[in-house]
Amino acid sequence: MTASAAKGVLALLRIPYWMMTGGLALLTAFAINKNFLSVEVALLSFFSMAFITSAGFALNDYFDRESDAVIKPKRPIPSGALSLKQVVAIAVLFLVMGLGFAALINKFCLIILLVDSILLVIYSAFIKRKSGFAANILIGILTGTAFLYGEAVTLGADVIMPTSLLLASLSLYPIAFGTIGGNILRDVLSLEGDAKVGYPTLPQKIGIANAVRVAVVFFLITSVSAPLPYLLGQFTVYYLPLMLIWSILLVYASIRLVASASAVENVRKYERLITMSMILLPLSLIIEALSPVIGGFL
Repeated sequence: MTASAAKGVLALLRIPYWMMTGGLALLTAFAINKNFLSVEVALLSFFSMAFITSAGFALNDYFDRESDAVIKPKRPIPSGALSLKQVVAIAVLFLVMGLGFAALINKFCLIILLVDSILLVIYSAFIKRKSGFAANILIGILTGTAFLYGEAVTLGADVIMPTSLLLASLSLYPIAFGTIGGNILRDVLSLEGDAKVGYPTLPQKIGIANAVRVAVVFFLITSVSAPLPYLLGQFTVYYLPLMLIWSILLVYASIRLVASASAVENVRKYERLITMSMILLPLSLIIEALSPVIGGFL
């Protein structure tokens, strides 16, 4: 493999996003379980979801090759770093590895990632081109499955379907709706490029100001739901402080966005603030996972 192709593979896989999927699932598992998983299960959990994420990006690049040639020419396919056959092969390889690793944990994990894989194909091949807003919603749904997956890996090797609702992960799930709002804001910021290739994003359909207001609704849902795992008795009080700070930041950013909804520079400013504030979620999960230790010192 040439150096150019190797760089193309790294760009295709979007490895930094592994922490947003595999990492989030693993932190959720530790926060819920309160005990360290075996090294084997932890590695399988992280890499199974991470590999499905990379497969999704590879599929997205395959289906977006024509639009990327116009607005993102440095991507692996339009730049010539990888051929279409190579991208398809990489996508299939990572799908198989991700699903295979999930099957080694339990059948319920396999079911979750199989559904994710099907939705990723539907997203890349159809929905993204038909409705930008529907695509935003689907990404939010997919992001939330990291929480479900995190609890699923704690259920044991013989589980096909849980006998009861996964209340802890379901209480975390609405937090993922903030992803929908973030994607809408990014659609505002990429309005010109999306218009060139005909992506029917929400800002193009209803205007920047109205699109920002829709995004704010999802940020407010996230701000209200962030403390839910504590309020439902699933997490301890140690989870709560950073989540309350995050909720306040989301409300503040939402107010500022509504006040200046049509100013693209302000959208960029508060989109950045919201994105940076997301670090409070994994930090809260880490603190919750360590709550028995923290409680022993206090």
